[in-house]
Amino acid sequence: MCLIVFAWHVMPGAPLVAAANRDEFYDRPAAPAGAWPDYPHIFGGRDLQGGGSWMGISQQGANGPRFAALTNIRGPQERRLDAPSRGALVADFLAGDLSAEDYIARIAPGADAYNGFNLVLGDRERMFWFSNRGAQDPRNGKELAPGIYGISNSLLDSPWPKVLRTKAQFASLLCQGAPDDAFFEMLADTTRASDLRLPDTGIERDLERVLSAVCIETAGYGTRTSTVVKLYNDAPAELHERVLQ
Repeated sequence: MCLIVFAWHVMPGAPLVAAANRDEFYDRPAAPAGAWPDYPHIFGGRDLQGGGSWMGISQQGANGPRFAALTNIRGPQERRLDAPSRGALVADFLAGDLSAEDYIARIAPGADAYNGFNLVLGDRERMFWFSNRGAQDPRNGKELAPGIYGISNSLLDSPWPKVLRTKAQFASLLCQGAPDDAFFEMLADTTRASDLRLPDTGIERDLERVLSAVCIETAGYGTRTSTVVKLYNDAPAELHERVLQ
C-alpha cells in the first residue's frame, strides 16, 4: 500500500472510512481481496511471495471488526534485501487477538529489522499509527485522535503533493456523502506534481515525478489495486477492491 487516506471518528456511524492504492511491481504475485482460506474471518488481498498483506479487515475482535494497513517508507539507500516481509505485520495482527497497543509493544523492539514502514491498525474504538522511522515513542506508537489522515511513502501526514490533494478531495467526498465509485475515481487520478512541489526522497527526478501521481502507471511498476474500507458501529466491516493490474 503506497497511499492511504482515512477518516477516524469523523463520520456518524462509521468510525473508520479509508481509501487506498497499492503500488507494486506487476510481476510480484498477489491474490485479490477475499476471505483467507486459513483465516476465514480475515478479508483482504494477499502477497503470494511474502505471504503477508498490505491491507485487510478481520470481523473478529473484542471491540468488533479490526483493521490493519501498511505502507512502505521510501529509502533506497537504507533498503536491505535480507529484511523480513513487512506484510507479515498486517497479517499477524489480523490473525491474532492482541489489541493494537499491545501488538505494537510486541513488535517495537524488533522493528528495526524491517525496511521502513508505516502501520495503521486498530478497531472501531481505538486506532494507532506506528513506524520504524522518524521520532516517536517506540513503546506504543501514536494513538490517533479523531480526524482525517494521509500516508504515502513517508511518515504520517507528510505534506507530499498527492497526500495533500487526496486528503482534500477525500474530505469533500465525505461531506457530500459520496458513493464508493467517487472514492475509486479519486484514487484513479494520474496527475503528476510539478517539479517545484516534488519531495526529495533520494531517487532520480524523473522517477520522483512519475511516482508523484495518486495512481501510478509505468511499464513494470504501478498502482495495482484500489481499496475502500469502512468500519461501522453496528454492522460488519466492508472492504471493496478494484484490481487495476
